[in-house]
Amino acid sequence: MSFHIVLVEPEIPANTGNIARTCAATGTPLHLVRPLGFRTDDKTLKRAGLDYWHSVDVNYYDSFGELRAALADRRFFFATTKAQRLYTEFRYEDGDVFVFGKETKGLPPELIEANRETCIRMPMTDAVRSLNLSNSAAIVLFEGLRQNGFLGLT
Repeated sequence: MSFHIVLVEPEIPANTGNIARTCAATGTPLHLVRPLGFRTDDKTLKRAGLDYWHSVDVNYYDSFGELRAALADRRFFFATTKAQRLYTEFRYEDGDVFVFGKETKGLPPELIEANRETCIRMPMTDAVRSLNLSNSAAIVLFEGLRQNGFLGLT
């Protein structure tokens, strides 16, 4: 078992590639919800993931509803700057799902509203709107891994 990373309509191939590399390093499945802002054979995407793509369990979905149905037995946490609670305020369990939105707009407002109780944010100054998507995914994923003794990672 492991955590899951979900990217809803990611736009920048380098971010997705970096997240894929993090997923490869941690044995974390990566779930991509279409539409994607790039082609999956994009050179920048491949370069950012280096030669680790064969080690990533990548799953594609045509809608968030399709993804939710596929992972129906899991707990979902939604990363957004609009959350009231910090990502460190939750106790994560093996199998939890961390959901991130597109780089330019974040998660759709309806997802945030419907899941307000499990929305999480990272603390930051007012100098920036948000952290980089790949950094945010790594921060939250490694907090979940830390809380669970790194789930067999060495």
